[in-house]
Amino acid sequence: MGNNPVHVRGLQKSYGGAMAVDGISFDIHEGETFALLGPNGAGKSTTIEILEGYRDRSGGDVSVLGTDPRHGGLGWKAQLGIVLQSTGESGNITVLEQLAHFAGYYPNPRNVAEVIDAVGLGGKEKTRIAKLSGGQRRRVDVALGIIGRPRLLFLDEPTTGFDPEARRQFWDLVNQLKAEGTTILLTTHYLDEAASLADRAGVIMGGRLVDIGPIDEIGGQEARVPLVRWRQDGVVREERTSEPGALATRLYAEAGGEVPGLEITRPSLEDIYLGMVGNHAGGADAEGGTA
Repeated sequence: MGNNPVHVRGLQKSYGGAMAVDGISFDIHEGETFALLGPNGAGKSTTIEILEGYRDRSGGDVSVLGTDPRHGGLGWKAQLGIVLQSTGESGNITVLEQLAHFAGYYPNPRNVAEVIDAVGLGGKEKTRIAKLSGGQRRRVDVALGIIGRPRLLFLDEPTTGFDPEARRQFWDLVNQLKAEGTTILLTTHYLDEAASLADRAGVIMGGRLVDIGPIDEIGGQEARVPLVRWRQDGVVREERTSEPGALATRLYAEAGGEVPGLEITRPSLEDIYLGMVGNHAGGADAEGGTA
């Protein structure tokens, strides 16, 4: 299993005979940010809950910080930081009281005031959580996840409800945690977020891992070929080419000057991901049609 904080081999989880997670394998390296991507119902949440020790698995081998999550004790749990998609906190105490209370559970917690500032809640220390906006309550969730100075941090849709400025502030915080050596497992539906924060990504669809690798290689080279689009004789034309500059130069020469509507687009991670989702859905429909 090596020294990787997360080691997964042949992970399976079934419910009443239906496979929610179907034999996935991956590692997360020390100090990296790993994004687990996939549409709703793909098996991401089930996988993460198994890694966190909240859900048992049906098969396969799993090691998290050198421990089988099924047998993780308090010392093991103290090394984890978890930011869930939603929180069950009642909100009847203040931000400061909540964080100070949680800090008491850990042997070496972060400074409470510094954490409050880091998640953008400065000035809200004495505000009851129930009085905060949805985005501000989400920041409390993030603060609770990092207060214990975790070795491994799970971020499950962490910026839901954040405005653009708050999201950028959160990205800075994640990069700071990464610089400190924190290993991070991130799930997000914001593909620009994954592209900005993650070193590597795995893509789950239908309970299976369909791709894994460095964030700038997901989808393969063919999916990353630039698209050149221009107007000719009133008609919009386009061509994919690995040499967009050469094509643009040729079009410029043929036109004897500026080419109407010329633009070169390089596929973003979101473009590539959506293409993968569409291809997977088409494959699933085809399988269903032949049954």
